[in-house]
Amino acid sequence: MWKRFDTANTMTEKLMRIKDLTSEELKGFVCTLGEKPFRAKQIYEWMYKGAGSFAEMTNLSKELRNKLSESASLFTLSIADFIESKEDETCKFLFETEDNEIIEAVFMKYKYGNSICISSQAGCKMGCIFCASGMNGLSRDLTPGEMADQFIMAQHVTGQKIRHVVIMGIGEPFENYDNIKKFIENLSRPEGLGLSRRNITVSTCGIIPYIERFAEDLPQVNLAISLHAPNDNIRDELMPINSKYRLSDLIQASREYVEKTGRRVSFEYVLIKGINDRPGHAEELAKLLKGLNCHVNLIPINQVKESVYKPSSDKDAAVFMNILEEKRIQVTKRRELGKDIDAACGQLRLKG
Repeated sequence: MWKRFDTANTMTEKLMRIKDLTSEELKGFVCTLGEKPFRAKQIYEWMYKGAGSFAEMTNLSKELRNKLSESASLFTLSIADFIESKEDETCKFLFETEDNEIIEAVFMKYKYGNSICISSQAGCKMGCIFCASGMNGLSRDLTPGEMADQFIMAQHVTGQKIRHVVIMGIGEPFENYDNIKKFIENLSRPEGLGLSRRNITVSTCGIIPYIERFAEDLPQVNLAISLHAPNDNIRDELMPINSKYRLSDLIQASREYVEKTGRRVSFEYVLIKGINDRPGHAEELAKLLKGLNCHVNLIPINQVKESVYKPSSDKDAAVFMNILEEKRIQVTKRRELGKDIDAACGQLRLKG
């Protein structure tokens, strides 16, 4: 049984939202209160332990806790709903922001450790036609603190350590690049959660300039690219972003990313019956990726009631996978988790 996370603070413009600050920014803020910079490390640790109020920060003086209560806010999200899958141990969280946006995150259990898929935006403007997340368009970007709280609160509610973070929920992370960079830096700091950057994955639909920047800024973080097609004609139909960033240019950017970072790139490929799942498509995809240090993650499309697209059969998916393996392309088929609670890939949306 889950416990409600207490976030009783209210939104007030005069209060500093300190979960949005970097460690250095928090030091600066603490100094404006007349305190020594080392206090920032203590506050930082408490925030990432899940403290719901400054009163809980017992190694701070009462005077400092009072100063913080008057000038700062820990609040970013509250829990609007929490749904557990009856088929597996997946949990979907619906969080409400201070300005009443609803966002989603999904907690999943794997053999290699617990993982959370978080949202980077309230809504999405990318318009991929098989995905529910963008059906209502984009409301706004999420702040670093709002992304952090998805992790912190899920860990608090489930009572289980989360080892992996995937920024693959609602939104296009690279459209909110500066905030996801700040979130990752905060999450991986020792005084934060100390999460290894190699356990963090960012998924993009393929915004090439930010792939180049990502390689420079966060070379240890994993990159996943939503590909979903072996040629421009099919990708044009499925993903409007392809009109701006053509497939050949995206693959070239991926090759440059691998060369610069020495890291493998992952390609997400949703299998859609009769659209991109034929043997010829697998042959074409293998040719496109030949010689690239990559991994293809095949994802059976999850049914969205507004969409006419249907999932591939298990037989067709197996044939597709075998062709890639024969062509020496590393490939796996993703486990379908949380399908009964609309928590699977492509099902997240701004509703319960």
